[in-house]
Amino acid sequence: MLIIGLDPGLGCTGWGVIAAAGNRLSHVANGQIRTDPKQALPARLVRLEEELGRVIDAHTPAAAAVEEVFLNENPQSTLKLGQARGVVVLAVARRGIAVGEYAARLVKKAVVGVGGAEKAQVHAMVQRLLPGVPIAGPDAADALAVAITHAHHLASRRALGNAA
Repeated sequence: MLIIGLDPGLGCTGWGVIAAAGNRLSHVANGQIRTDPKQALPARLVRLEEELGRVIDAHTPAAAAVEEVFLNENPQSTLKLGQARGVVVLAVARRGIAVGEYAARLVKKAVVGVGGAEKAQVHAMVQRLLPGVPIAGPDAADALAVAITHAHHLASRRALGNAA
């Protein structure tokens, strides 16, 4: 099963696609979508949706997972992040793909073992779990971590369903 993980952001949205077969995970692709801060918000959101749509259409994942919005000290930043996240969820849902949503602390705990892990620790663990993979940047590493978390949660649900 192909899973796309997404780390939404207005300036940079990270994405990562993994293949999950039972407990085995393998890297398919990862990258970052950047928008031009000089452009108006609507134009940036359109670019984000178009570029993400191309990624989803190229890889045709069966499942998706998105990191939830966290509160920034700056309310404007939180609102912009929420708008970017809305576009990301829309791009996935428009293609009929179910979306799992995970808090950043849960993703960090699932991948690193500590909910308060730093970005560098997440990046390092993703590299351990997907050895030899060139990661496009910190947002792509976070997106791969979201996909890994979703893969583990899906496997756990299947195992529990089979046990019942």
